[in-house]
Amino acid sequence: MHTPVTLLLELGIILAALSVLGAVARRFTLSPVPLYLLAGLALGEGGIAPVPAAGEFVEIGAAIGVVLLLLTLGLEFSLTEFTASLRRHVPSALVDLVLNAAPGAAAGWLLGLDGIGILALAGATYISSSGIVARLLADLHRLGNRETPAVLSVLVMEDFAMAAYLPLLAVLAAGGPWWQAALGVLAAIGAVLAAFTASYRWGHHLGRLLSHPDAEQLILRVLGLTLIVAAGAELIHASAAVGAFLVGLTLTGETAKRSRAVLSPLRDLFAAVFFLAIGLSVSPDDLLPLLPAALALAAVTTATKLVTGRYAASREQVGRRGQLRAGTALIARGEFSLVIIGLVGTMHDNLAPLVTAYVFVLAITGPVLTRFSGALPATKARRTASITK
Repeated sequence: MHTPVTLLLELGIILAALSVLGAVARRFTLSPVPLYLLAGLALGEGGIAPVPAAGEFVEIGAAIGVVLLLLTLGLEFSLTEFTASLRRHVPSALVDLVLNAAPGAAAGWLLGLDGIGILALAGATYISSSGIVARLLADLHRLGNRETPAVLSVLVMEDFAMAAYLPLLAVLAAGGPWWQAALGVLAAIGAVLAAFTASYRWGHHLGRLLSHPDAEQLILRVLGLTLIVAAGAELIHASAAVGAFLVGLTLTGETAKRSRAVLSPLRDLFAAVFFLAIGLSVSPDDLLPLLPAALALAAVTTATKLVTGRYAASREQVGRRGQLRAGTALIARGEFSLVIIGLVGTMHDNLAPLVTAYVFVLAITGPVLTRFSGALPATKARRTASITK
């Protein structure tokens, strides 16, 4: 078998560089996410040290990374607890939609975009990055904080909204009729609701099926099932992250605890690749000209996400500091915004560079603001729940 020397060399250099950046971030008690994003910018097309041979591996690894991030996040919570939180946060989801889609729609109108362009930009400013937020919550040891269920409820409802939004946008961008778009939306919503119902009613049997005393068997079973569910979610235009999160929620007790232990190193590796991939997708030549407009839009939607987080956390009876932490955690945009623009970017010359610059700004500033928003220890009740799960 031929060994691709260039690929191995580039991957080795990438991993070594990420190791150094991660060590620097830990030294200053920061999340390494912003540094990984900047590394991707430096290594991407137009950067100072492109790595073309590693591009395909990074793209595939990024998809696996976001799945692992949401799987391990779901392992921290019980399905019953999270379902109750979802019901409580329907008003939070509506506030999130109105406050964060409106700036994108207004910007699209001011830029003279057509209806599809306005719809796309509204979606790009609305949706937070599940992958980045999941990593931040783990890095900053906030999984046990009282505001975390509110943050996760908003994120998952955003991803559910994408199940309806993406088929609609895809059909409209392709010039399809309204009835075809409506059928796609109804099919996606029905499939997501069916999957969630099945997970809620019969998910407790899953742990017994996947459990095994051998660590190798456990990781193969859990990861294999998660990737299958994630693929099914993508097939119906839902988020692979939602599918992975549901799998994590259904696993409880000792199975969940052992799964977290065996999957954590794999998650950390592919999560780093995921953040690197976002940076690689950005060309400095496209980024700089539209940076002022992206900064202005980012400033507005940072404020609207802060309001969203404060409102959602207040429904959990969380104090002001916790509300601020919830708001900053939701700021980062990422993978979904780039997917949205990928559907319609060729129809508008400036839309893709604008959103790319916008995503990159918030993918960096979001984690920084989250880090300095303050952290409080988890409550005794939440710590106990996390341990017993």
